[in-house]
Amino acid sequence: MVGSADPEVDVIAGEREFGRGERTGGDLGADVAGGNGPVAAEVEGALGLATLGTGVERPLGEAEVRARQCRIDREPVTSAAAFADHLRVVWLVPAMDQLFAGPGSERRRFLDRLVLAVDAGHGSRVAALERSLRSRNRLLEERNPDAHWLDAVERETAELAVAVAAARVETVRRLGAALAQRRDRTSAFPWARIALSGSVENALEAHPASEVEDRYRASLEQGRGRDAAAGRTLDGPHLTDLHVVHGPKGIAAGETSTGEQKALLIDLVLAHSGLIAHMTGFSPVLLLDEVVAHLDPARRVALFEALENLGAQVFLSGADPAAFAEIAPRAQVLAVSPGRVEPWR
Repeated sequence: MVGSADPEVDVIAGEREFGRGERTGGDLGADVAGGNGPVAAEVEGALGLATLGTGVERPLGEAEVRARQCRIDREPVTSAAAFADHLRVVWLVPAMDQLFAGPGSERRRFLDRLVLAVDAGHGSRVAALERSLRSRNRLLEERNPDAHWLDAVERETAELAVAVAAARVETVRRLGAALAQRRDRTSAFPWARIALSGSVENALEAHPASEVEDRYRASLEQGRGRDAAAGRTLDGPHLTDLHVVHGPKGIAAGETSTGEQKALLIDLVLAHSGLIAHMTGFSPVLLLDEVVAHLDPARRVALFEALENLGAQVFLSGADPAAFAEIAPRAQVLAVSPGRVEPWR
């Protein structure tokens, strides 16, 4: 763990603190994916000290697993979005290494995580838009869909689409400005240019939101036959892509080397973390998994310096202790094994 800043997090993983002792007598630990226990974190963040917890409830003696629950100071909250009042989290994991060269859906999810970190309601809006699109698709599958019901669904879809797109446009605008301020040809991490490619997002750059909403609703109505034949909606924010350009070379990030893509991604995450701190008034918590292992020594040192200058609490993980040699004297180093977390010797 590197650095210490607001908010500060202590993690309690796999303990029964969140689960056992509740009135249901249940175990909120049985995760569907792998039987993982509940996780709780004591956070000293924007609203002071709080305990955030999440787990999946499986009542004793029952095979059925209930929905995931979230709690703040042991009190239920509707979703994890409520955690954003206390902390914001940014992460970088190996699965993201192919982000720029992979499918647009991955970049779109990455984009929505960027937005979510500064706008806690964005996730709910994206989920609502997806539900609305599914409802429209189901109606279009019918031989003679109810026109009034279809109109209502398309009105809802257009309203949600503009709300989602507007949040993306604003975040990309702010992040693009933050990236521009980081342009330094002597930096170990190349600066990036970012832009959105989406019909609704692009329209919002030139027209008022109310006009864009009307246009998109009309487009949905006119495209019913086409979308019915395709079995899906062929236009909208659910197809938006995030374009990233390697600034110094002026080429698409996906066309650069693997090392350059990693460096671009790191710079994006650092710029975004700074943006969160600027917009919310407190630094995010960074979770960086196996990031330093594939960096050359110069970039590794540059990353450690950048993280310290960011003023955030950072969790760095990796399998090779030697990769953290430069930062070890200034960090808390822990050894993690099944069921155990202890100081590294």
